[in-house]
Amino acid sequence: MEKTLESKRVYEGRIINLRLDSVVLENGNTAMREVVEHPGAVGIVALKENGDIVMVKQYRKAVEQVLLELPAGKLEQGEDPADCAARELTEETGYTAGDLRYLVSFYTSPGFSNEVMHMFLATDLKEGKNDPDDDEMVETVEISRDRAIDMILKGEIKDGKTIAGILLLGILK
Repeated sequence: MEKTLESKRVYEGRIINLRLDSVVLENGNTAMREVVEHPGAVGIVALKENGDIVMVKQYRKAVEQVLLELPAGKLEQGEDPADCAARELTEETGYTAGDLRYLVSFYTSPGFSNEVMHMFLATDLKEGKNDPDDDEMVETVEISRDRAIDMILKGEIKDGKTIAGILLLGILK
């Protein structure tokens, strides 16, 4: 365990905050910790009746690449993760889920962030029109699970939540 001596918020943003914590380590030494505070997010494995996975392609500035990802989004203050998952699925892909099942929650990058990702499985999908946020440019793509796994193994899918969500399909009953 690390005991926090001092905590100072150095940045407040629309999506994240950044704080610097001075801590005492178990061995008595002190260290600084940079912590990205994030309100949490959801990821959705949207599975069509034919077994295809509904995904989105979008440019990600942080890595300067277009990535193929599962639909996902940030939790709003006090928002229930299931409500967020249903909203994000429709916003990004146009689909609504007749059945939305919670799968697992995990830390995305616990070495520097407190973000928790809540993963859901969406089935019994009904097609509709997407309505992305004004700053989101997304393209909906549908690919088979086998193709998605092949793309993961070839390094063509690099997003962590997407890799986790697709691989979870292999262990679901």
